[in-house]
Amino acid sequence: MADKKFRLQIISPTRVFFDEEVDMAEMKTTEGEIGVLAGHIPLTAILEPGVLKIHQDDAVKEAALLDGFVEIRTNKVTVLAEACEWPEEIDVHRAEEAKLRAERRLKSGEKQVDMVRAELALKKALTRLNLAGK
Repeated sequence: MADKKFRLQIISPTRVFFDEEVDMAEMKTTEGEIGVLAGHIPLTAILEPGVLKIHQDDAVKEAALLDGFVEIRTNKVTVLAEACEWPEEIDVHRAEEAKLRAERRLKSGEKQVDMVRAELALKKALTRLNLAGK
């Protein structure tokens, strides 16, 4: 089964981020980490901010995957992402500022602060910084 490939298509609102044959894809869902190989059972899941790992031949590519949905079929995986970025596309300064803003909101304790939104912003910033720092 290790020599089987499947089509991985990652689509964001601004572009088709990735559309190639791969050996394996790893991503973070609301239920935990998932690894997908060819022949995986059909599944639809909600994605969380995290590092997407794309295995092709003997190489592994990593990208920041920031929210979305994944639809897994036997020989095709489609990711509809809010945003997806290669490490070299990440603006580290902007991510640092977003992290600081989110941390301030979470620590403020103000009633008008949407804590879920602030936590999500923090996760996105940390995902970007984690990947850009590698």
